[in-house]
Amino acid sequence: MKHSTKLGLIIAIAVVSAILEFGFGLSLVAQIIITTTGTLIALSMLKEMIKTLRSGSYGVDLLAITAVAATLAVGQYWAAMIVLIMLVGGDSLEDYASKKAHTELKALLDNSPQTAHKVVADKLVDIKVDEANIGDQLVVKPGETVPVDGHVIKGSSMFDESSLTGESRPITKNIGDTIYSGSINGDSAVTMTVDKLAKDSQYQRLIQLVKQADSTPAHFVRMADRYAVPFTGIAFVIAGIAWFVSKDPVRFAEVLVVASPCPLILAAPVALVSGMSRSSRNGIVVKTGNVLEKMATAKTAAFDKTGTITSGRLFVDQIKPVAGTTKEELLGYAASAEQSSGHILARSLLNYAVKHGVKLLEVQQLSEVTGNGVTAQIAGQTVKVGKASFVAPTAKIAETTQTCVYISLNDQYIGVITFIDKLRPEAAQTMQALRDHGVKHLMMLTGDQQAIAQTIAKEVGIDDVRAKLLPEEKIQALKTVPESEHPVIMVGDGVNDAPSLTVADVGIAMGAHGATAASESADIVILKDDLLKVAKAVEIAQDTLRIARQAVLIGIFICVFLMLVASTGWIPAIVGAMFQEVIDTVSILWGLRARYSHEKYANKL
Repeated sequence: MKHSTKLGLIIAIAVVSAILEFGFGLSLVAQIIITTTGTLIALSMLKEMIKTLRSGSYGVDLLAITAVAATLAVGQYWAAMIVLIMLVGGDSLEDYASKKAHTELKALLDNSPQTAHKVVADKLVDIKVDEANIGDQLVVKPGETVPVDGHVIKGSSMFDESSLTGESRPITKNIGDTIYSGSINGDSAVTMTVDKLAKDSQYQRLIQLVKQADSTPAHFVRMADRYAVPFTGIAFVIAGIAWFVSKDPVRFAEVLVVASPCPLILAAPVALVSGMSRSSRNGIVVKTGNVLEKMATAKTAAFDKTGTITSGRLFVDQIKPVAGTTKEELLGYAASAEQSSGHILARSLLNYAVKHGVKLLEVQQLSEVTGNGVTAQIAGQTVKVGKASFVAPTAKIAETTQTCVYISLNDQYIGVITFIDKLRPEAAQTMQALRDHGVKHLMMLTGDQQAIAQTIAKEVGIDDVRAKLLPEEKIQALKTVPESEHPVIMVGDGVNDAPSLTVADVGIAMGAHGATAASESADIVILKDDLLKVAKAVEIAQDTLRIARQAVLIGIFICVFLMLVASTGWIPAIVGAMFQEVIDTVSILWGLRARYSHEKYANKL
């Protein structure tokens, strides 16, 4: 039975009992009805309490059960009824608060793409999203939701990615740019090529993360239950002394009815769920509640280099044409041939060409040789882009250690374009922000060369550098971190980072361009391609835990104060039961504060 249904039933019983007692003078009948109801609910709570104790957790149900039993035993049945309404009403309020706090997480489900417009023989055919295959060309009309992940091959438009990244500003997408399922097109139609099936696209991955975040219980609830042991002991001591001094068992009941357990039952999880919601609103999906607790106390952060501290995207570095060919001609041929390819180098070429105003030529025919490159017919000429052995097998070409593509025109070598991976502009600020939040030990774990790793680490402010590491050696490096420097955060983005993310106390995946394996292995997924979100996640976690503890302690202090007052006999049982609702409301409202921004550096992060 739902808590709201149970609450309605109890209220109905209370109304009927009130009519019988105050309308018809049948107080005994009313007492029997309320006593029976209270006994049944107390027994069900006792059953749940025993189950909780067997699982190794300590709950606060004993206080609630004792309060109901004590008030019924001394004939204060209306006080018992109020306690019952408070308990079940508190559960209903928790359901509502959790639903409210999950608003941003569940907003992802509202934009679920269902259909797509496939280009078939120059016509548009509506298909189900699940029927879209890699390589298909789809048209996304103005105002429509992008059905699957892909890249733009025709047109340009603004896209709203707020439900995916938390970024409210629309993003301009041009030819070659990636567009993600779940984002909403602006005012211009674009044609896209499908890069991922619906089940592998960004949107479906996020839905799975949201479901996992919703269904996994939070460790901090158990942590809050630890307060129950001393709190329960204090309540029974005060109630027992009051009974002993007054010689009146009613005094025992009067103390216990104000010993509200709801700050412990509700305040912590409400704050925790609110913090997860706030993280989601900032483009950070937190899978489980206990992750926030670990993040809030993290002392070490380890980072992969490529794709994490660096952008992970290759940018055009140098354009080197042979004599007789200009840079513009070389770039124009290469970008035109690669404009329908989803390869990372092709995307970089296109972005660079569009940015520099290079006119793309029409491609009459295109073929791709896996692992080698592409061949395109452009203006009656054959253009090849790819490996040197593919584009010009007989030419003598000087080798380079950089990532590059070679270009030939009618089988004559005409030049090479090189690429580099740039440092993220926010990397150094991220490291400083983490130090400001108490994460003092910063590490770089990379498979790259020591000299390159040291140069990058020095630029961003990392002292502990471990280079030339295989995935298993990264795991070993994490395991050697002293216990005094735990919890440990590991940040990565690729498949090779997945084992390290699992081993760390908190694994964070840069999920905007990262591999699915990394996202699935991580505890937190950063949806926006922004390393500074790691520091933001730590800041939100610290703020959430602070508010959760405040909510619990505020409720406890109010309860203890009211118990002391009630021990003197100044608070009747029925009034004390009503005070519980005040305590619960204060604690829950305080916990909900975690849903909103309280950061000192909110404008910077």
